[in-house]
Amino acid sequence: MKNLRNLLWLVPLALLATSPLWKGAVADFLKPRGGYDPKLAAEAARVQQNFVMDSLTLTLTTMGKEEWIINARRAFTGKTDRELGMLDVDALYKGKDQPITITSNRGTYYLDERHLILIDNVVIRKPQAGETLYTDLLHYYDATKMLISPVDVDIKTPTFTLQAGRMDYDLTTDGYEFSQGVIVEL
Repeated sequence: MKNLRNLLWLVPLALLATSPLWKGAVADFLKPRGGYDPKLAAEAARVQQNFVMDSLTLTLTTMGKEEWIINARRAFTGKTDRELGMLDVDALYKGKDQPITITSNRGTYYLDERHLILIDNVVIRKPQAGETLYTDLLHYYDATKMLISPVDVDIKTPTFTLQAGRMDYDLTTDGYEFSQGVIVEL
C-alpha cells in the first residue's frame, strides 16, 4: 500500500511526458466548430424577454434621491421588452415637501425614455393642498418633471372647482398651466 502511494506521482509525470502524442487530437476535439456569425449574434441580442408579473413595485430616483414609488397589481411586457404594461396602478411622488398620490386603472412605462402613461380613471391627490384631480389620460416625463394631461381635467378643492381641456403641471415649480376652455366655479 505504501509503495502504491509513492508511485502515484508517476501518473502526472506520464501524462506530461506523453502529451505530444495526444495533445493535437484533444485540441482538435475541443476546437469550436462553425465560426462566429455577427448576424446571429445581433439577432440574439434582439430577442425579447417577455414576462407577466402578479405585482410590481417600480422606484424612480433622480441623483440618488427616491422620487416615485409605483405599484401595480399586475405587470407585463408591452410591444418590446423596454415597455412595461401595468394594471391597477398606485403611484406616490415624494420629490417635494408634499406627497402626491396617483391612481389609475392602466399604465405603461417606457424604460428608455423614462415616460409614464396612466390611462382610465386617473385620480391625482395632493392631500396637504386638499386638491383632487380627475382625468382619463396622464403623461409623466421624468426628464422634464412634467405631468401632462392632453384630455379633459377636473380639479376639486374645498374652495373651487376647475374644468379644463388640457393641463400641464410642473412638479419642480408646482405650477399649473390650463388651456382649451377653462371653467372655474368658486
